[in-house]
Amino acid sequence: MNDAALNRRRFLRGMGALLALPSLEAFMPRAMAASATGRAVATTASGAPLRMAFLYFPNGAIQSHWTAEGAGADFRLANTLEPLQALKHRVQVISGLEHLNADPGNDGAGDHARANGTFLTGVRVKKTAGSDIYAGISVDQIVAQNIGRGTRFASLEMSCDPHRKSGGCDSGYSCAYESNLAWRTPTSPLSPESNPRLIFERLFGSGNPGERGESLARRRAQQRSILDFVMEDAKAIQGQLTHRDKAKMDEYLTGIREIEQQIETAEGFKDIPDPAMVTPDGIPRAYDDYIKLMFQMTALAFETDATRVATMLLARDGSNRSFPEIQVAEGHHSLSHHREDKDMIDKVTRIDRFYADRFAEFLAQLESKQDVDGKSILHNSMIVYGCGNSDGNRHTHSNLPVVLAGNGGGALNPGRHITHKSTPMCNLYLNMLDSMGVPQMERFGDSTGRLGEV
Repeated sequence: MNDAALNRRRFLRGMGALLALPSLEAFMPRAMAASATGRAVATTASGAPLRMAFLYFPNGAIQSHWTAEGAGADFRLANTLEPLQALKHRVQVISGLEHLNADPGNDGAGDHARANGTFLTGVRVKKTAGSDIYAGISVDQIVAQNIGRGTRFASLEMSCDPHRKSGGCDSGYSCAYESNLAWRTPTSPLSPESNPRLIFERLFGSGNPGERGESLARRRAQQRSILDFVMEDAKAIQGQLTHRDKAKMDEYLTGIREIEQQIETAEGFKDIPDPAMVTPDGIPRAYDDYIKLMFQMTALAFETDATRVATMLLARDGSNRSFPEIQVAEGHHSLSHHREDKDMIDKVTRIDRFYADRFAEFLAQLESKQDVDGKSILHNSMIVYGCGNSDGNRHTHSNLPVVLAGNGGGALNPGRHITHKSTPMCNLYLNMLDSMGVPQMERFGDSTGRLGEV
């Protein structure tokens, strides 16, 4: 095959449809190439849907203002988590969990990329700024792959940080690690959507109430036709590829087939709720309004049973956003390296509290929505709120700031402060996988076993 036959601008073509190919060795000069429907569902004992969400805030937390006082049910929320007071009976503050695969080891700098990449995978991500990224399948995607066919969308990935997703971002690590929480495979992150309008249209269609169902059906038909048109061309190309290219192409086509399956699944749900809400205009100017709107999208997705699995990246680890809403002009990351400066610590604490306020508002939304069994949606949910960095000043990954909210439909025992001793966070994930009905796994990430009662 010569360079003209398969160049960097090659697309899969069919009936006027175009679908870009992934990067393949065949795109490179020869010398470079040589070197280089039964639906499983998650339900509670009462038969209501069981939901799971993972919410990530950046740069660790000021531990002295985060850690709860007291143990078990006899505990007091510290200043940062005080916004959760009204829902104290619905949350567990969990101390002592860790992600040691985010530690430097032999890889040196890059704690922000590792914190993000390890948070839901529990593995040591490959240090590379190129396209040869490697992490692990994230816990949310294990659930999605097991129960996702029971809802219109297997999972929902969102971000309040429209950040570049390619190139290098942190000391030799690809931006892919900082920009994504969910990983479908060790080499395939699921890029989160940062525009609330696009999320809304994906869930409910565009246009005015009453018209959205038609636009959604039209988009499904268009998506399916594009995939149908290009598959023949895709299969024809495979016979011309190198061994490594074939493996990459197989993975790419698997992804396309999964999209086809998602469309087929969505078509099986004829009655799509049309919430009495004006379609969002896009990304709000104010960051607090942005987060509130994205959480509203998440709550709607859970309420309408569009999905039971969601991830939200409030901001990538290493984010240097300023916070005029709370009179903090300096960047978050810069302030997190406070070197024990009292004024800087105070400002980071205010940022920590800002994120906790938004989290509390989201939980209040879920608590206010009645589920099909008469309980609240929050009661029938498991919501992890946390960060892969513990101390932003020293970049540590032990004793992570973690809150587990919701009753898990009765599987969890909230209203407590629980302290573990140097325990992998993946142990908690094993418990959650069990609760979501995933066939029992002996190990996930760096787990050493399940937690005791949660």
